[in-house]
Amino acid sequence: MIDFDAIWRFQDEVRTAVDACLDDCIWNLNYNLGRQCIELELERHLDDEELALLSSQFPLPADYDGEGTHGSMFAIFP
Repeated sequence: MIDFDAIWRFQDEVRTAVDACLDDCIWNLNYNLGRQCIELELERHLDDEELALLSSQFPLPADYDGEGTHGSMFAIFP
């Protein structure tokens, strides 16, 4: 059973980390049931230094998921 309350708390923590590192630049933040991860797409494309900084601030294990239409994407695993 999926604990959606925990997922929402993790999403809030991810939003806080992004806001602290990059200001408000989230394009999309949702839970993907099939992949069982939180998917994050930003409104801009990050360089390597910004990717490393943001990845180190996530409260959970995260993978850089490539570049999307709007910006850099991450998969975050609760």
